[in-house]
Amino acid sequence: GIPPAEVEALPERLRDPLTYRFRASLLAADDLRGHLLGFALVSYAPDLHFAFLDYLAASSRAPGGVGGALYERVRTLARGLRCIGVLFECLPDDPDACSNPEYARTNAARLRFYERLGARQIVGTEYELPLVPGGKDMPHLMFDDLGSHQALRAEQARAIVRAILERKYAAICPPDYIDRVVASFADDPVRLREPRETRPRRPAPAVVTGEQLIALVVNEEHDVHHVRERGYVEAPVRVASILSGIEGTGMFWRLRAGDYPQRCIRAVHAPELVRFLERVSPRVPEGKSVYPYVFPLRNRARPPRDLTYGAGYYCLDTFTPLNRNAYAAAKAAVDAALTAADVLLSGHPLAYALVRPPGHHAERATFGGFCYFNNAAIAAQHLSRYGKVAILDLDYHHGNGQQDIFWQRADVLTVSIHCHPRLAYPFFTGFVDEVGEGEGEGCNLNLPLPEKVDGERHRVALKAALHRIRAFAPRFLLVALGLDTAKHDPTGTWSLGARDFEQAGRMIGALALPTLVVQEGGYRTATLGTNARAFFVGLVEGRAAR
Repeated sequence: GIPPAEVEALPERLRDPLTYRFRASLLAADDLRGHLLGFALVSYAPDLHFAFLDYLAASSRAPGGVGGALYERVRTLARGLRCIGVLFECLPDDPDACSNPEYARTNAARLRFYERLGARQIVGTEYELPLVPGGKDMPHLMFDDLGSHQALRAEQARAIVRAILERKYAAICPPDYIDRVVASFADDPVRLREPRETRPRRPAPAVVTGEQLIALVVNEEHDVHHVRERGYVEAPVRVASILSGIEGTGMFWRLRAGDYPQRCIRAVHAPELVRFLERVSPRVPEGKSVYPYVFPLRNRARPPRDLTYGAGYYCLDTFTPLNRNAYAAAKAAVDAALTAADVLLSGHPLAYALVRPPGHHAERATFGGFCYFNNAAIAAQHLSRYGKVAILDLDYHHGNGQQDIFWQRADVLTVSIHCHPRLAYPFFTGFVDEVGEGEGEGCNLNLPLPEKVDGERHRVALKAALHRIRAFAPRFLLVALGLDTAKHDPTGTWSLGARDFEQAGRMIGALALPTLVVQEGGYRTATLGTNARAFFVGLVEGRAAR
């Protein structure tokens, strides 16, 4: 029923709020398979702090609750914009005011629907004044105080009604008509019709809304990197285990990763490291791995030409091999992390990059700890162009890569909760006195913990980490999520369970920051899915409670 010209003008209206003097938001409901179930179009007047609901429609094929879910989403949007309320028009339920008395029954049902959701009809005004003598089907003006129980004052109402009539209907409403309708709002406060719906207010429908959905970007090419040597725990089954735990929750919206230029990697990694991995990986024979065993402590000025010796020149340890697909898998992981970061930049608040190989041990000029490129640091660098970023590393092992890369930066805060470096890899970083340098002094926080840690002890450290993040006041939060803090993980000694991961997620969600989660460690495949699901349930619930 929307006029075609209005549909054609919608893209421009969304792009150009100055011309239309309203900021438009288009909200869509779908079934996560690309089928549109309904939509709402909302106009926001920042000068008068009110929202106007232009349209709300649900498909006849939509399941029950979609219309209510859309309206609740409109209310959430309006509260977030600190509106005094939502106003909209609703056709009359009086048969004498309808061109066809049968319309009154449908209109009455619609009014009851909105009354149950919290809106009331404004009465005692001439808003329903026909534009031509004897005109019918003139709409009532509805008002929803968004649960504030604050009355709409006459002065506010007159300014709002004038804005609605002049900005939306100037082409059909002459100035003297507008003046008459505006002047009719004389009651102070504005009177609202007593609800005719006797049932209690309908609770918010149990439908997942946009802010609760987590954009999921999976490194689809991760399994090309498969080191089959016995004891190598960074295996493709890790991703499958996590997916099996989270996909049935209905909380995720899956996106395909884009292809980003290599300059995004070079923004945080030394060009020579990137060049080495790109050139050397394809030269490794199929099915073989090259492990570093010679480390040039004496002379870093001359990288060796031999492949095996060269690996040690750029690597931290003896257990992170190069194989034919290491570069390809690492580049695909970076693409997934950057795609998820761009989801945040588009305005969506939650994203998850499920990637392997992991990245948080990769420093500016070295790789190691199963990591080749630092996915979290590259995503943080990408986000930092738009505001401050805090990185919270929850892996059992120290996030030495982020610390090294942002050591002298004041716009990126790096926080790591990990097992003490006297006891755990990488052994040489992660001490409490490492706080950053130069402009970055005070922007690195290490919270090393003992060999045995349970959920309660971990939450004490997490509380301190979140306190520091709040003080930093970042625009974006990036969580380097290690699930190797779990009980019985083969690379750790702590004993966190699903309940602990859920509580950690809830504490982080309460920050209510745009949050990107990047997967790091976690190698006990029997519990990976359970623990990941618990963390994200907590993250969503913590944000919603906020």
